Amino acid sequence: MSTDSFARALRAELRGEVHDDDGTRAAYACDASNHRVVPQAVVFPRDTEDVVRLVTRCAEAGVPVTSRGAGTNIAGNAIGPGVVVDFSRHLNTVVEIDRERSTATVQPGVVLDDLRARAGEHGLTFGVDPSTHNRCTVGGMIGTNACGSHSVAWGTTADNVDSLDVVLADGTRTTLGRETNTGPLTEKLTELRDGYLAPIRTELGRFPRQMSGYALQHLLPENGFDLARALVGSEGTCAVVTAATVRLVVPPAARVLAVLGFADDIAAATAAPHLAKSGALTVEGIDDELVRTFDSRPTPPSRPDLPPGRAWLLVEVGGADTAEAVAAAHRLTADAVGTQVIVDRPLQTAFWRIREQGAGLATRSADGGEAWPGWEDAAVPPDRLAGYLGDFRGLLKRYGRRGVVYGHFGEGCVHVRIDHDLLTAEGRAAYRSFQTDAAELVVAHEGSLSGEHGDGRARSELLSTMYSVPMLSAFAAFKHAFDPTGLFNPGILVDPRPLDADLKVAHSRPHTIDLGFAYETDDGDLGKALRRCVGVGACRKSEGGGMCPSYRATRDERHSTRGRARILFEMLDGHLADDAWRSTDAADALDLCLGCKACRSECPVTVDMATYKAEFLHQRYRRRLRPASHYSMGWLPRWLAAARRAPRLANALLAVPGVEPLAKRLGGIDRRRALPRLSPRRLRPWLRRHRPLETGEEVVLWVDTFTASFSPEVAIDAVAVLEAARFRVQPSAPGLCCGLTWISTGQLDTAKRVLRRTIRALDDPADTRPIVTLEPSCAAALRADLPELLPEDGARRIAARIRTLAELLHDRQLPFTSAEPVAAVTQFHCHHRAVLGTHHDRTLLRDAGVTVDSVDEGCCGLAGNFGFEKGHYDISKTCAEQSFLPHLAAASPDAPVLADGYSCRLQIAQLGDRQPIHLAQLLRSRLDPP
Repeated sequence: MSTDSFARALRAELRGEVHDDDGTRAAYACDASNHRVVPQAVVFPRDTEDVVRLVTRCAEAGVPVTSRGAGTNIAGNAIGPGVVVDFSRHLNTVVEIDRERSTATVQPGVVLDDLRARAGEHGLTFGVDPSTHNRCTVGGMIGTNACGSHSVAWGTTADNVDSLDVVLADGTRTTLGRETNTGPLTEKLTELRDGYLAPIRTELGRFPRQMSGYALQHLLPENGFDLARALVGSEGTCAVVTAATVRLVVPPAARVLAVLGFADDIAAATAAPHLAKSGALTVEGIDDELVRTFDSRPTPPSRPDLPPGRAWLLVEVGGADTAEAVAAAHRLTADAVGTQVIVDRPLQTAFWRIREQGAGLATRSADGGEAWPGWEDAAVPPDRLAGYLGDFRGLLKRYGRRGVVYGHFGEGCVHVRIDHDLLTAEGRAAYRSFQTDAAELVVAHEGSLSGEHGDGRARSELLSTMYSVPMLSAFAAFKHAFDPTGLFNPGILVDPRPLDADLKVAHSRPHTIDLGFAYETDDGDLGKALRRCVGVGACRKSEGGGMCPSYRATRDERHSTRGRARILFEMLDGHLADDAWRSTDAADALDLCLGCKACRSECPVTVDMATYKAEFLHQRYRRRLRPASHYSMGWLPRWLAAARRAPRLANALLAVPGVEPLAKRLGGIDRRRALPRLSPRRLRPWLRRHRPLETGEEVVLWVDTFTASFSPEVAIDAVAVLEAARFRVQPSAPGLCCGLTWISTGQLDTAKRVLRRTIRALDDPADTRPIVTLEPSCAAALRADLPELLPEDGARRIAARIRTLAELLHDRQLPFTSAEPVAAVTQFHCHHRAVLGTHHDRTLLRDAGVTVDSVDEGCCGLAGNFGFEKGHYDISKTCAEQSFLPHLAAASPDAPVLADGYSCRLQIAQLGDRQPIHLAQLLRSRLDPP
């Protein structure tokens, strides 16, 4: 049966979706590992019956089945050549919380944080917490026996599983647990256990983080013949999990975090085992290279100061109350060179952010070098960790490689990303040799190839280094008992693929010619820029932060930042059916990208999808007819400049029956959008009439298109506030533009012409006057996009002069009134959060007596031209419902609504029925009258 006919047959039989288009297959060709395997199809089952039908049909057709949760697997466990089954779309329910038994029954696609939130309603939690807890699924955790930072206290996933509902290779359903009797399967496994008792007892279960191979020690009589725990960590090679009953724990009432500094990671590793035995909940290690990488991002989040040292342990302790927890923290003893005890929960979160983003951060070193997983997961008995780390450093030096080290030091598990050369044949050969030598090293330290990520395609071939021939035979027999025909996840654990097969970057080649952007931090190479995405999946989180609003709206992997990066990667290197920039799959994936730039700051490796989308549109439509919206909204600064000459006439024309619908139809604008009306007040004449202060530090007020056309009162109030701060305000020359509308629609040649005019007007090496911008998207374009489009000294000088209103005012003593404090619902523009940062705004508002109820989730949904374009209205509205609309509903009707971005204010007015104001307006209202 052909691939197409097989997919059609599945669609006819399953309730869930079946996708075999090139875009979806490209998006699912990788996980968070070094590997790439393009599947035949991707299936999203709606229920267990779908899974049974799918397994049965795949068995009949000889098509392999690979289970997948969020696809954050780092060893290549969640990719396969047949059907990839994504459980996260539909099978994602917490079925039951049993408070009396302290258990939860869940479907495999449940995100861990969702389970923990439900359990928290009963005073419980699931103790296992990988750093990907806001997007990883319980099914994926079962697949690799995930652990996380609290495993020193609450164990691994296997330690917390009671039973598993599974579908076997012949399509039958069964429940596995302790002392389960499943007929012939139990008989085979009992025979296997009895035949290999000696190697099982001597080679397996030697220390908690020994994860490599199958967990056959759970079949031993003394362990209760627990088939569920034996299946945990089998990486989807034996059965398909459709439900799990897991154990919950009661967390301590109070937790504090002790941050201990050490001279280096060896000293930290020496101290870790003692701390782990002291009753600590976590003993996590990070080093100074990871911290430098964290700080090197374009818009790094605020980071608390670490105590002295070049490596640190994050040791969390609990207690019945805060005093007891603090006392326990102060009792910790170690040869630390500095210690901080953190009680404040937000501050604890800030410290944990450094550790939790390690998998992404370590992918790019502080100097921009690329690093890779593959040997990111080895573990040794904790008391051997210091010796192992010392020898591992020697191995890196012998190969001329560098690695950023972090991990679960309390349990001897080390994560590291290494700057292997995977782009050349010689480099890949060296990578293979390194993996072999590293395996021999960890075995010499009585360790395990994997400490929680599984063996996957990265390490399964190396199991013969760690285990005896009888043990490998037992593994093969275990796999065969469950899956005699090799249906499930082939190439993993048993009959493994070579560790250097299917490496995704082997398909990558440089793309440096005739690009619109400079990609200076990626050596001018768009291919290297796309390799920033290593699949950690931070863009798949369902709440918190802005990334990725379109994925949150659709739950389609193609609309995540990761999915788009993969599709562009496949397109750029010629692996999609369509020709390069003409690819409809890439165009469809990018169509719903809002260009919000949240990924630029929230992605641990600063994938900048807004830039890549602009590049794609630039290349796709170069010297070709463009969509109507590119002419209507891309050239909006020109149309508005003409309309501002007679704003009342322009508004009157739009009010003529039939004119607005016609304008929207011709301009590619959704019919459900109301076109905004121009302000009858003209800003430029007011600025010419206004007499600036005679003294004071001079600043240039950037007069942007949207403020001048729709909100001139914002600029007028900004002048008043700046003068209250004793600034002498000079407006920018007429006709200047940041080029944003041309950038966002991919008209980069035009954008460059516009920006060169701006440079000629503003740049003077002797002129250091700040340029204050009122529209965040303009500030972001001038600060970040300008030097990327025109990488020259003049562009860089102007970018360095750009200031937001809050940045300019943050250290000025403004004469605020003693009026009653107010609470403002605050919608920070996405570009404001991603490129500029909001710290100064929050500080200034606090000084003005304004409490900030910040909308930090997602995007308002309008996003410049996006929400106006035909076909985007529903997604735009969904984004609003997931971000600011709930805040408005919960706020007092008379609470001010603050939004600096014009598109945010327009979306709030149109969908939220509130009239938001700009920071300049709120500040002016809080000033003492002159």
